[in-house]
Amino acid sequence: MARKRTEKGKRKGLNSLIILGVWILWKHRNSCVFEGTQPSIQTILQEYRTERNLWHVAGACSLQKLGQEEPPGYLS
Repeated sequence: MARKRTEKGKRKGLNSLIILGVWILWKHRNSCVFEGTQPSIQTILQEYRTERNLWHVAGACSLQKLGQEEPPGYLS
């Protein structure tokens, strides 16, 4: 029900955000399992920022509509 109350552009952006988050977690999990790297929230957040920027460059317009800009000093 709440999904239908969400503006279509923002809903598409939220769907993209969820897919991006799951993709980053999956890649990090695989790195830990198959390459022996240590789990790291900082690494996940950095990979998320990098991948989100790449998605923006590639034209993920609905993700941009969410206003995903982080406040200054956010987890830097």
